Amino acid sequence: MIQVPFEDNPHLPVLPIRPRDAHKGHFGTVLIVGGSLGMTGAAGLAGMAALRGGAGLVRVAVPEPVLPIVAGYEPSYTTIPLPADSAGRISYQALKKIRVEAELADWVALGPGLGRSWGLSRLVSQLYRDLPNPLVVDADGLNALVTLAPDIPPANGPRILTPHPGEFRRLVGPGADPRAPLADRWQLAQHYAAVWDAVVVYKGHPTLVTDGKRRYFNPTGNPGMATGGSGDVLTGLIAALGAQGLDSFSAAQLGVYLHGLAGDLGAKDLGEESLIASDLLRYLPLAFQKYRETSSKTNG
Repeated sequence: MIQVPFEDNPHLPVLPIRPRDAHKGHFGTVLIVGGSLGMTGAAGLAGMAALRGGAGLVRVAVPEPVLPIVAGYEPSYTTIPLPADSAGRISYQALKKIRVEAELADWVALGPGLGRSWGLSRLVSQLYRDLPNPLVVDADGLNALVTLAPDIPPANGPRILTPHPGEFRRLVGPGADPRAPLADRWQLAQHYAAVWDAVVVYKGHPTLVTDGKRRYFNPTGNPGMATGGSGDVLTGLIAALGAQGLDSFSAAQLGVYLHGLAGDLGAKDLGEESLIASDLLRYLPLAFQKYRETSSKTNG
């Protein structure tokens, strides 16, 4: 675990203690929209992370041809079939159904395993602008937003964008050179977070969370997490924390902390080389326990 000084927001948010008479409605509904032929695992990982992150109900909306595969990963979430194109990706014709399903959700996550097509770029752009729900956008959801970038228009609800350096460069252009000094890239991420009126999770070592005014440098995580599917886990986790009542900045902040802590705990047992994304799901419960212990000491 690296030591990085916190700036502006040094304390982690406190996730409320669950009341004894709680039911699943107390902890929010998360809708995951993603998946495609050959990338079903991304949607499944995001859905399982939302469950492990504490959401009361998780629904995973995927192209109809791959629904049996995604449903088979985890019986604890429900699945929604969406119209598909000839390549097994979500079709633009799914837009109306996604909007209807989003009305039943508290938070929406868009992008894991989505794939790329002209229709998906249109679909993502319209959902980004129009949905009133808080929305976490990752992976191919970010790539679809390139059609709007760098002047991404104001949205109808809170937005969290979670780019790695390459995705961020595609969003803002050559000025976001991944080879530039890290401090310069952080400053650019903070600038665009303000321009877009969104929370930007700029992934790296360390990961920066910023809304253009506040900055949080995450101290957890390790190189073993640089593996396929790790970002999908983060997406589902952030959405779950938001669905439990955290604002978008706090959900992103606590999400990257717990995600990295799960990775550190997993690497301690398994080694960095052998760590895979599904291991993060296995270690999230212990990460939550350690976070709760630290929170109780800090606030006790």
